[in-house]
Amino acid sequence: MGSPEASRGRREQRRGPVVRRHGQMQAGTTDQHLLDTRGTADWVHEDPFRVLRIQSEFVEGFGALAELPPAISVFGSARTKPGSPEYEAGVAIGRGLVEAGFAVITGGGPGAMEAANRGAMEAGGISVGLGIELPFEQGLNPYVNLGVDFRYFFVRKTMFVKYASGFVVLPGGLGTLDELFEALTLVQTKKVTRFPIVLFGTDYWQGLVDWLEHTLVPQGKMSPADVQLFHITDDVEEAIGVVTKEAGT
Repeated sequence: MGSPEASRGRREQRRGPVVRRHGQMQAGTTDQHLLDTRGTADWVHEDPFRVLRIQSEFVEGFGALAELPPAISVFGSARTKPGSPEYEAGVAIGRGLVEAGFAVITGGGPGAMEAANRGAMEAGGISVGLGIELPFEQGLNPYVNLGVDFRYFFVRKTMFVKYASGFVVLPGGLGTLDELFEALTLVQTKKVTRFPIVLFGTDYWQGLVDWLEHTLVPQGKMSPADVQLFHITDDVEEAIGVVTKEAGT
């Protein structure tokens, strides 16, 4: 008797758990592609390889951050100017969080992120920067003493939430809003619990809060109780007090 492969007239090809038939069959074998150094490097851009790369990012992130003490993630604009009131508030918040017994996690970039990292480092605390690969060079700011760079936003976002006990959100743009609404959604759907969120800067955030209260709530797009998922303030000590007390310390 011939082999099952031969009896099918080579109309089917098995590669591990994957079955390919007819026009989806590929030349060669997986081992051949692995060992053949004459081939192209296109395979590093294919989805199966991306899965391994994504897995490696989770492993590296978990390994680097697993032994962190309680931490607070601080978000804000990369465009915040050093010396501005927003920057100085970020420094004070970073310092205050360390003095309250917390590590500080930011996106590791310039602006408000640098400010919070600076305050944390100058206070002798753990200053974490979770960077992201971008089309333009940004890099980790010099006040990060524990840094991890990521290729994938969703891996990085997991680290922000998994290893933080709460968020302080300084004025920022689309990236800041992305992190804010992701956190609010996770709290609202009870994917995370005991997770305080503080918006710092009443003048900056009040328009957004008004829109939530006067547009989304009346139209039934969100519950009135959802407006209580965050706290808004202009006071550094109040922000630190809320986020650390509600985080359970």
